[in-house]
Amino acid sequence: MNIKSLPTTLGLVAGLLLGTATGALAEQQGITDTEILIGEVLPVSGPPALLGFAHTLGVKAAAAEINAAGGINGRMIRIIVEDDGYVNSRTVEGVRKLLTVHKVFALTSLSGAAQGLTVLPLVRDSGIPAISPIGIAEELHTPLVPNIFVVGSTYDAASEAIVRELSALNPGKSWGIIVQDDEYGSLTHQGFDRALADLKFDVAYDDKYTRGQRDFSSEMLRLQASGAELFMMGGIIAENVGMAKELERLGYDIPLGSSFVGRVPAILKLMGDAGSNLYATDYVVPEQSEKGIAFLEKLSGFLTEDEMAATNRYTFTGYIAARAMFEAISRCGAEPTWDCTIEKLEGLTDFETGISSPVSFSADDHFARLELGLMKANVDVLAFEPVK
Repeated sequence: MNIKSLPTTLGLVAGLLLGTATGALAEQQGITDTEILIGEVLPVSGPPALLGFAHTLGVKAAAAEINAAGGINGRMIRIIVEDDGYVNSRTVEGVRKLLTVHKVFALTSLSGAAQGLTVLPLVRDSGIPAISPIGIAEELHTPLVPNIFVVGSTYDAASEAIVRELSALNPGKSWGIIVQDDEYGSLTHQGFDRALADLKFDVAYDDKYTRGQRDFSSEMLRLQASGAELFMMGGIIAENVGMAKELERLGYDIPLGSSFVGRVPAILKLMGDAGSNLYATDYVVPEQSEKGIAFLEKLSGFLTEDEMAATNRYTFTGYIAARAMFEAISRCGAEPTWDCTIEKLEGLTDFETGISSPVSFSADDHFARLELGLMKANVDVLAFEPVK
């Protein structure tokens, strides 16, 4: 995802904040005879904590699982989290603190896409091994950044996949689409357009909405008037809830496609019955699948009851990123270094976590593109289940 609107001064500030400390960062920092320090920066307060805190639970569970089995070559994993509130300047502050105060050995989150781009110069120049499973900005992996790895999928790939899957389930049906008037919306439409070019279905409705918009009564009336039989909702959480509730009010019941980015229990709770025909594609297994149920059962042995109630898809993605990082460190043996960890990440091939397709990186490609699968909302249990 290209995000070109960020102030360039933030990137410069990031580099200046690190200052001369970069050269002083020892490759073995964050390692003692008994412990390995892993750092994360992401939102764990305010509304964005819906994804950030859930992510930390996945990393916490992954660390607890490894520690229960003896740690990484005898060293226990300790996680240090810096809260950025999804604010770019706080992301810079948090990464700098993790690098130079806590002196962590590796990073398992760079917060969201915009935040990751803000700290890209700082992280790159430090040389610390880092994985970004939440913010999947194109610049984090293309051109290749030597010490940064990305795991997941892209918005355009997700929208293309949902359109292809729902078209296969509903052959010959016409589509409607509405997207946000920003880069997220542009990427959503790009995926839709790729599916359109190949499948050549009819598009009855094509529209945009203003970022932050909450009233979709006019747009949904136009969608209904168009006669569209399938609908790609290009919102995130509040926007998709607003559209679904308005369609329910109109009595216009058609299959709804959505992105993985807002695929959390909260959206189903807000939608209620309006979400009964909601579909999504995601690169982690749905909660109500056999593998999803088994994974959550495993997590319950490492998390409290309140923490389990806060889990969502971002818990799954956090676990995947953490296990990949821990595996790379473990392959370095008794004396892990940054260079070795990066080399082992590049050599990670078909690494199984049980909740996604296998994770693979290479020396030429630091983006592990995970396979997308179709799932449908079950509003009765506030979760998604696989579509067979």
